[in-house]
Amino acid sequence: MGIFERFLSVWIGLGMLIGIISSMIFPEFFTLLADFQYAQINLVIAVLIWLMIYPMMMQVDFTSIRKIHQRPKGLIITIIVNWLIKPFTMALLAMLFIRYIFGPWISPELGDQYIAGMILLGIAPCTAMVFVWSQLTKGDANYTLVQVAINDLIMVVAFAPLAAFLLGVTDVFVPWDTLLLSVSLFVVVPLVAGVLTRHFIHNQTKLDKLSAALKPLSIIGLVGTVILLFGFQAQTILANPVDIVLIAIPLLIQTYLIFAITYWWMKKWQQPHCIAAPGAMIGASNFFELAVAVAISLFGIHSGAALATIVGVLVEVPVMLSLVAYANRTRQQFS
Repeated sequence: MGIFERFLSVWIGLGMLIGIISSMIFPEFFTLLADFQYAQINLVIAVLIWLMIYPMMMQVDFTSIRKIHQRPKGLIITIIVNWLIKPFTMALLAMLFIRYIFGPWISPELGDQYIAGMILLGIAPCTAMVFVWSQLTKGDANYTLVQVAINDLIMVVAFAPLAAFLLGVTDVFVPWDTLLLSVSLFVVVPLVAGVLTRHFIHNQTKLDKLSAALKPLSIIGLVGTVILLFGFQAQTILANPVDIVLIAIPLLIQTYLIFAITYWWMKKWQQPHCIAAPGAMIGASNFFELAVAVAISLFGIHSGAALATIVGVLVEVPVMLSLVAYANRTRQQFS
């Protein structure tokens, strides 16, 4: 690995500190950047994420995608974990910790909003960042794309009913502009760019060289995303340190639990590591843009639900990096 990959955890840690400190020194600058958004999606972060995803999309081979139906087990595991297990474990963990274990320190009304925000995270599997985690674990680019695409299709019809059922409300507003724009920005556009790149560069050796040359740019995009996320939320982090820690604990347990279930199941069904690792990452991480947008639309921008979804954003990158490291260390355990 190069210096960027070898010390990625260091760069991420520095990015967190830089984001918080810079936001305190230059608040107007971060306020200006935060205003560049549409449908709750910050366009500056969208560009950085696009830079991260594009190198992986260059590896997608449509001729290979047509053969994925011959390996259905990885897709079956992804669907069952993300839609029949993850939402309900998140709801149970949220209620257990917020309502009972941490109940003495959190008011019931605020606790219910925290639970709601965490549930919204639990029913929104990752769309964008999973391509980054897949690339870092040397995942099968074609298979990862199909796993994400199937999740997105299910999300269109299942998100609102699941949210209504678990939140106990009858009218859940799904921000379709957020959902469709995210899928377009983080899947369709970089995929088209990758296909065009493969079309104009026919030589695989040249493609590999281009991908290697872009890898530092991809890491820079990841660190830049972390700086902006922590910069945008610096005031929230500093104003609610205790509540953020309390919310983060069940979110951390949920992330590691879902990864463990999926990773173990993939191994049990003898899936190769290049399918198992990205599949476990999809369930472990969240589509936080959608969760934040729905929390704001249902409960308001200053609500506890919105804060809980933002905490999900803050803890995701460091936690997912730890899972990437674990997946890479255990690669030899898979056939």
